[in-house]
Amino acid sequence: VRTGLGPLKPFWLKEPGGLKAPRPVRTGETPRNFHELGVMARRARGLVALGAAAFVASRCLDVSFVAPGAGNAASRRDMLAGGVGALLGVAGVSEQADAYDLMPLPYAYDALEPSIDKATMEFHHDKHHNTYVTNINKALEGKTQPSLLELQKTAIQSGPAYRNSGGGTYNHNMFWKEMAPTGTGGAPSSKLEAAINGAFGSMGDFKAKFEAAGAPGARFGSGWVWLVLDKGGKLVITSTPNQDNPLMDGVDGTLGLPILGCDVWEHAYYLKYQFRRPDYMKSWWDVVNWNQVSSWYEDALAGKAPAADGTSAAAALVGARKASSAGKPAFDFKFNFEAKFGQ
Repeated sequence: VRTGLGPLKPFWLKEPGGLKAPRPVRTGETPRNFHELGVMARRARGLVALGAAAFVASRCLDVSFVAPGAGNAASRRDMLAGGVGALLGVAGVSEQADAYDLMPLPYAYDALEPSIDKATMEFHHDKHHNTYVTNINKALEGKTQPSLLELQKTAIQSGPAYRNSGGGTYNHNMFWKEMAPTGTGGAPSSKLEAAINGAFGSMGDFKAKFEAAGAPGARFGSGWVWLVLDKGGKLVITSTPNQDNPLMDGVDGTLGLPILGCDVWEHAYYLKYQFRRPDYMKSWWDVVNWNQVSSWYEDALAGKAPAADGTSAAAALVGARKASSAGKPAFDFKFNFEAKFGQ
């Protein structure tokens, strides 16, 4: 009951002539019915939320118009992530665990043709790889979220989600980075080539043994073939089932530091090669990024496994975006806002 003003009445009973559209409610005006009271209540809640968002934005976000490439991209990304988290907290929404991101390809979908076709790359990356990332993030909700590399060691003991989806995320990150468009991957470094010759006789012998390890008769069903630096510091070829890799304790294969891996799951080649896995593996050598593999070999000699976190690939993608933006206005808010997510 409103003292001196009478009780609030439903707006549809207010007019004796029947139903009438609700009138707009002006700021500072006393509500005269339930509709107007609801409008003002929603407006008040909206103002509170807007004020909270403005405060968080002033503290956390950098939304100024900046020239493409200016400033520290990583710091902008971190500020944006912090601001989004704070806004979710203000709104009472729980943040979903996203420990790992889908690594962007460092090249176009058709860049590996004719070895690997565009359609295969699209669904292999966007569907299969993305599913692994989504599932491992779900498995980690509310739990400790180690680095992707650290996750591999105990993945088999931790359970199927860690082993299959965590392994699949790591393996595919490594796979995309160890390939490059035809003619751009370089050649093995002199140190790596000498190690390969010492372990397998020659580069030709190494490739033949690697292909044999991935043939259906040797790796029946789905899996991977790897070139690994074992605990004795020697290069060896091994294969693993499903999404296992040589970093996992208890793996059915040689434990060590992988520097090269070939995906022999059917989804990696079936659209183009159907049942001809050996043909796929022979053609795959044309897109191996030996520059990256040689770098990983140097790291392995120092006891370091590939991080395979996708950082350099993301940077390459953003670099391509910057190059494609040539000729656009110098101050482009949309580009810079996207770059904060892409880097």
